[in-house]
Amino acid sequence: MINKGHTDSTCCVAYSPDGQRLVTGSDDYTAKVWDAKTGTELLTLKGHTNWVYSIAYSPDGQRIVTGSDDYTAKVWDAKTGTELLTLKGHTNYVRSVAYSPDGQRLVTGIADGKTKVWDANTGTELE
Repeated sequence: MINKGHTDSTCCVAYSPDGQRLVTGSDDYTAKVWDAKTGTELLTLKGHTNWVYSIAYSPDGQRIVTGSDDYTAKVWDAKTGTELLTLKGHTNYVRSVAYSPDGQRLVTGIADGKTKVWDANTGTELE
């Protein structure tokens, strides 16, 4: 069981596609990756400047996307915790994130009612 790690509220959680890992997002501005069986903390994803409010694994389990109240979404390498992309241009809090089933697109839902679609590999906003 995971019983420590974040220093503030946990806002979101997602399993990796293979069920081996969990990722959590928090009001402490971080996301953490955990071993799902042992509860061992494996990685801390640092880079947001406000709450991490949404989180998702890519279908292949290689990437994690986080949405934050800092008006950005970030894409991370799920194995190393390296920040790969920052999706900018949101006009409000990023409240939800999701990968397309083929992993080629990302969708971000924004607190002002807008939705954006992104190329998951380049971070380019799509029409």
